[in-house]
Amino acid sequence: MPKMKTRRAAAKRFEVTGSGKIRRRKAYKSHLLSDKTRKRKRNLRKKAVVTKADEKRVRVALPYIKK
Repeated sequence: MPKMKTRRAAAKRFEVTGSGKIRRRKAYKSHLLSDKTRKRKRNLRKKAVVTKADEKRVRVALPYIKK
């Protein structure tokens, strides 16, 4: 059976933690930043964990990440 292909767009956007959770970047950090507070922008810098509902879809796109 041939190797499965990794979705490259997903591989660039997600990373796996040591415990196997998938992390993502937060939205709303690209433009119109002058209207947002310092605190809000600071919190948008942090990574978020992908929800359980979306995690299945991400794992299909990234077949070779550890669980």
